[in-house]
Amino acid sequence: MPVRFEFTHPTATAVSVAGTFNHWQPEAKSLHPAGGGHWFKESALMPGTYEYRLIVDGQWMPDPLASESVANPFGGRNSVLKVAFPPESTPPAAGENLQTQNSNKQKTSKI
Repeated sequence: MPVRFEFTHPTATAVSVAGTFNHWQPEAKSLHPAGGGHWFKESALMPGTYEYRLIVDGQWMPDPLASESVANPFGGRNSVLKVAFPPESTPPAAGENLQTQNSNKQKTSKI
């Protein structure tokens, strides 16, 4: 499922994300600068629940926009990301145009 990580910090020079989805390796998911202090990274993740943290200029921190977090073993908080399964597709009705059968587009999560 497509997921979009987003973060805004006016003075950040390097931003990445590490979590259970990449074995906590920040170099595996560097965010790209989009100007104006805005950073993003589009990624594909399997449906499930993941814990993660942002690394901003070398400092590990929870995502300030995450709606859920859990305690980690280092005395801090990990942000929680839940990637949902895609909606069930229904078989086309008799005579339905097959090109419009899969009109459900997967939504991107913002973090």
